[in-house]
Amino acid sequence: MASVLWRGSLATRLRIASGLVLFTYAFFHFINVGLGLIDPVWMEEFQDARQIFSRSLIGTVILYTALLLHAGLAMVTLARRQTLRMTRAEAAQVVLGLLIPLQLIAHVVHTRYAHEVYGVQDEMSYLIILMWPNISVWQQSALLLVVWTHGCIGLHFWLRLTSWWKAWVPWMIGVAVLVPSFALAGLLTEGRRMFAIFSDDALRPGYMEAYNWPDLATFGALFDVKDAGLAIFWGLLALTAATYAGRKLLRRRNAVRIRYVDGPEIVSERGLTLLQMSRLHGIPHTALCGGKGRCTTCRVVIEEGSDLLHPPSEVELASLRAVKAPPNTRLACQIRPTDPATVFRVFRPEGGRNRAHASQGQEGQLAVLFLDMRGFTARTTGQLPYDVVFLLNRFFDAIVPSVIGAGGTVDKYLGDGFLAVFEARDAATSARAGLEAARSIGAALKLFNRTLVAEGAAPVRIGMGLHLGNLVLGEIGAGGHAPRTIIGDTVNAASRLEAETKGLVVELLISEAVLQAAGVDTATLDLQEFSLRGVPEPVLALPVPDAATLFLPQTATEQSSD
Repeated sequence: MASVLWRGSLATRLRIASGLVLFTYAFFHFINVGLGLIDPVWMEEFQDARQIFSRSLIGTVILYTALLLHAGLAMVTLARRQTLRMTRAEAAQVVLGLLIPLQLIAHVVHTRYAHEVYGVQDEMSYLIILMWPNISVWQQSALLLVVWTHGCIGLHFWLRLTSWWKAWVPWMIGVAVLVPSFALAGLLTEGRRMFAIFSDDALRPGYMEAYNWPDLATFGALFDVKDAGLAIFWGLLALTAATYAGRKLLRRRNAVRIRYVDGPEIVSERGLTLLQMSRLHGIPHTALCGGKGRCTTCRVVIEEGSDLLHPPSEVELASLRAVKAPPNTRLACQIRPTDPATVFRVFRPEGGRNRAHASQGQEGQLAVLFLDMRGFTARTTGQLPYDVVFLLNRFFDAIVPSVIGAGGTVDKYLGDGFLAVFEARDAATSARAGLEAARSIGAALKLFNRTLVAEGAAPVRIGMGLHLGNLVLGEIGAGGHAPRTIIGDTVNAASRLEAETKGLVVELLISEAVLQAAGVDTATLDLQEFSLRGVPEPVLALPVPDAATLFLPQTATEQSSD
């Protein structure tokens, strides 16, 4: 899990770490403000407790280093971007991040700076009455919402890489709404209380003396510092914009012109692959494998400029030969044009959302299970169609919950059998789910057969093939009427393994690929080799006579992870 959360460049990891520090500080700061809704004494005591760390030497270094680092890295990232095109969520995060300094600088100046330089007792109640009831209270309320929203978006972008975050999102949305609401309620409650106190001529002088209320000269000096801070921020922002514009100008001077047949003409930076150029300029370009050179769906015919391209690599050559591609055909994910070219996209996605990338196909290494009922034709000969349907539905009602309970789904029903797939975050999880489903199906079949025998009917026998490999999941069919299904050699291999169970008189054949992915120690298992029709290489698999009794030894690594 840690490797997923902290992968990326050093700059990315520093941005995440500094963002977490700032988000944690903001969380406790907002809780502190919210306590004004309950009791002002609690609010002041909580602030004192917070400042034990935040105003210590180590706390100050950590907090302000995180602040400067996070802001600096954000500006560097903006300056280094190749394009300002981004998703709405990314754009919102960037805009909110740029708005934060406009109010944060004033906040820091009138709190920490005023306390350290002029001895102002910047208690929470002082800050609130300082802003009340003028426009500053609304500006700081906006700052609260901007900081919190910016942090929540960043946190979501970070944690969405994990497998557990999706289930927690509804709960986290509740927390995300509750925290700023609590803070704003505390701000308003304490603001009204302090305004009533300062409206009393007898009480106001004592409070001002306790706070060491700044005089006009001090306020003037504080405003000068705030203006200087804002000037520095605007200067850095202008430098960021100038750097971005300068880099873009240099890229245009070092650019290459690409013309798409039946498409636009673009000027893009040298050094990028053609697929990257297409995506950078928002040009639809199919690439089901994600640009890894395996699926060939990004291939293009180079109508002009093919003689100026670098020769294809072995990987690209192998992929092109596999599809018997004609001359002048290249993979857009592999070529890096340095000279003008005219290209024709062989597979061009439609512009409608109903043919977006995810619907065209997504590749993954998953386990699939092929199941078939034995002797179905002989069993149902002479029966009415209604009786056949009734038997099949009872059979599927008995065993399909085993697939669903293990985390799988039935991809398609095939008369007296079905094909199931186990979508998971990785191959190991998928393989273990497939094994659990096979064992559970065996146990469910025994219970179903007891019912049949009690009714005077013959028990049902089945065969199952469980295999793991690369699959493509996508919508196959006419646009708007295309069910989601899976295709690939793995499906064929699973089907062939299921057919082999008939001759062996076993319920299940598990391929070596499934066993290894699940962390099973295969050294002591009696694996058999099968030459399967339509599968180029022999497949090693484990015969299991009774799926319900399936028990497999794990490797030492897998046992320790459990």
